[in-house]
Amino acid sequence: MAELFSPSFPSCCVTVYLGKRDFVDHLDHVDPVDGVILVDPEYLKDRKVFVTLTCAFRYGREDLDVLGLSFRKDLYISTFQAFPPVPEERKPNSRLQERLLKKLGQHAHPFYFTIPQNLPCSVTLQPGPEDTGKACGVDFEIRAFCAKSIEEKIHKRNSVRLVIRKVQYAPEKPGPQPMVETTRSFLMSDRSLHLEASLDKELYYHGEPISVNVHVTNNSTKTVKRVKISVRQYADICLFSTAQYKCPVAQLEADDQVSSSSTFYREKRGLALDGKLKHEDTNLASSTIKIHNRITLCCNFQRRQLSFSVNPGIRQNIQMVAL
Repeated sequence: MAELFSPSFPSCCVTVYLGKRDFVDHLDHVDPVDGVILVDPEYLKDRKVFVTLTCAFRYGREDLDVLGLSFRKDLYISTFQAFPPVPEERKPNSRLQERLLKKLGQHAHPFYFTIPQNLPCSVTLQPGPEDTGKACGVDFEIRAFCAKSIEEKIHKRNSVRLVIRKVQYAPEKPGPQPMVETTRSFLMSDRSLHLEASLDKELYYHGEPISVNVHVTNNSTKTVKRVKISVRQYADICLFSTAQYKCPVAQLEADDQVSSSSTFYREKRGLALDGKLKHEDTNLASSTIKIHNRITLCCNFQRRQLSFSVNPGIRQNIQMVAL
């Protein structure tokens, strides 16, 4: 059997079983969330068993939630009544559910969720060293509890919570090789400075080195004193209004001079940034893949740009995808 994720009460009265925690957005559909919940009949008594799926966007620190103001917005909430089952919500059990139900017995009940395609993927904004509480970002959470009705207020200690992720994978077909060039003219000089930069490919996976080819042709009377290459991450966040935030990921600066009437060519490399969030290591957020005619809620994360700066004053961006 595949690896199972099974959080439960400290007393093991309620246990949730999931076959995986990463659910892939294939652009035309999202993997269904199917699992099994096991409930102790002595704990359940005459109550019902509910499971909820919540997609939330936290845009402020948890310790700032005061005066009834919460820096958290629920983008999507879905509720499933696992017991007693509702005939209209019954679906065929998956292979994993069938095996779990057979193994766990009559007190195990299946549940199902379908993640809407217009929800953003799971993203965590890395907190600063002085920040406490939950980090900002988009997260998906499975919550299971027993109650007489869905409106009943349940304490956190009386519910099972499990964070899952909605992810996207890189497209199989590679795109064209990115390349950009620019020319800068100077006062009192009849010739110009030419910069050409390119990548060996369009798409990079986590941990792969980024090979940057920079070709500087200096026909001017100026001298280029240094070449600076940086990788920046851009995030489009829509809250009250759409805003774009940029964050440097990696930077490399070389004090290689390109004298007048000379040419310089050198290969630059940079590594993808890994950030440690909570108790697990996590990679740099992948670029969001968009399709036409789909309205995406809240956030589009993340696209990367390589920014080239050549003194005196040449600057040009190459947009790339790094999933």
